[in-house]
Amino acid sequence: MNKTIPKLEAMDDFCTLDYKLQLCRSAAKGAWTGARYIESLKDGRQVWYDGEVIDVTRHPSFQGLLMALAELYDKQRLENNSADMLTELDDGSLQVSASYIVPSTREELDKKWRNSHKWMQLSYGQLPRVPDFMANVVVGLYDFRHELGKVDPQFEKNAEDYYHYCREHDICLTHALGDPQIDRSASPVENPDHALRVVKRTKEGIVVHGAKQLATLAPYCHEALIYLSPAFYMRESPEFVAWFSVPMNAPGLKFLCRESHVGTSNGFRHAFSQSYDEQDSMLFFDHVFIPMNRVFLLENTEVAAKGFHELNKWSLYVGQIRFYHRLRTFLGVTSLVAKSIGVDGFREIMNRVGELTSYVELVRSCLVGIDSETRISSAGNIAPGSTLALDSFASQIAPRINEILRDIGGSGIIMQPSAKDLANPELRPYLEKYMKGKGVDVDFKTDLFRLAFELIGDRFGARQELYEIWNRGDIVRTRMALCKSYPDLNNCEEEIKDLIKELK
Repeated sequence: MNKTIPKLEAMDDFCTLDYKLQLCRSAAKGAWTGARYIESLKDGRQVWYDGEVIDVTRHPSFQGLLMALAELYDKQRLENNSADMLTELDDGSLQVSASYIVPSTREELDKKWRNSHKWMQLSYGQLPRVPDFMANVVVGLYDFRHELGKVDPQFEKNAEDYYHYCREHDICLTHALGDPQIDRSASPVENPDHALRVVKRTKEGIVVHGAKQLATLAPYCHEALIYLSPAFYMRESPEFVAWFSVPMNAPGLKFLCRESHVGTSNGFRHAFSQSYDEQDSMLFFDHVFIPMNRVFLLENTEVAAKGFHELNKWSLYVGQIRFYHRLRTFLGVTSLVAKSIGVDGFREIMNRVGELTSYVELVRSCLVGIDSETRISSAGNIAPGSTLALDSFASQIAPRINEILRDIGGSGIIMQPSAKDLANPELRPYLEKYMKGKGVDVDFKTDLFRLAFELIGDRFGARQELYEIWNRGDIVRTRMALCKSYPDLNNCEEEIKDLIKELK
């Protein structure tokens, strides 16, 4: 991957706070180039890392993903990608990302999925919060706008305006849905600092105070979309129910980044972590003012409960497209590891690689099936079927795919030479003789096993596994929702009741 920082371009008014707060569109230029994207992050945001405020466009721990995202934005304009990844506004004035397509026809939905597959394939399924994901949450917000309008007509207009703002500027978003992990046994009503809340409301806007987690990709985003996950939307007091958007340079907003998982030490190669450590952040809101034009819902727990699933109709499917490409990456690495040490023909190894292959095919088949069960939303758009069963399955097998690769690779995943070792003329003959593989030289084998180590052995891999288990929500809650919503459950029960009657 080319790590050269591209030449930057002037950003006009986009980086100014007033422009963002007012959702202006006069400076919109459509889909990003890599250079414009990097420049757009220089907006005075308060990114805290290791005890200090940093510039994400310059700090070495943030350069890898920054360059990877810039490259992805550039790749959407390449001739072999643009037909799937870009689309024009109706008036032909701008080329915008296909991620923001609101599909009203089968053809539009197909293009939307082709775009998502491109994003995920180009990043090897290693970026759960690739910009395509949250763009689809904004599509869901737009689709749900009429229901928001029943609470307050202003909310409907706000959702519509925000969608157009995001689409025309190709806004990169994060979201933060959960409360801080302080004391989950205590109620926020009794302990207000345990959750983000509205502390003031006027006709001009709201003031929010508190914290939200976990905002993945936040340092690289332009905006955060704040709403509530199923674990938190049934609030006991209305001030804790708020949906809104906030620019990352809003006064009073700070975000604290976790330790970087980028591997950079001793000349060892870390291809995945250096490019795809997407960062996670806590968002601190210190009496942050949110203009009313950026507010989408207040106080209504019933609509918040319904709305979570409506907002994520497209994004959850996109998340499974990403998981499919992650599985393909695991399968490719695992199969090559087995071949490189001459165990690919062993019965038990073939069994485990076959198990991993079955997961790839099951997820692919589920994607086809869910896409074939499209439904028409309340706004008249085409949405995929439910992903609840696949969400549960993905969380369930996430640890198992790591286990398969770990068991096949064994100690070789740990013991590999560094780039400096490989370049040392005294060591090189030993490495070529004793650390090569079956049919592969020591350079290829080292690079391959380094990829395996990153997937399952280092901090990056451990974080990715944890993320796969939890990013779709609590697996128990997901299964409960599936049990309650499964449309054929009654028929299953009636068939057994009829059988029991026949036995008498």
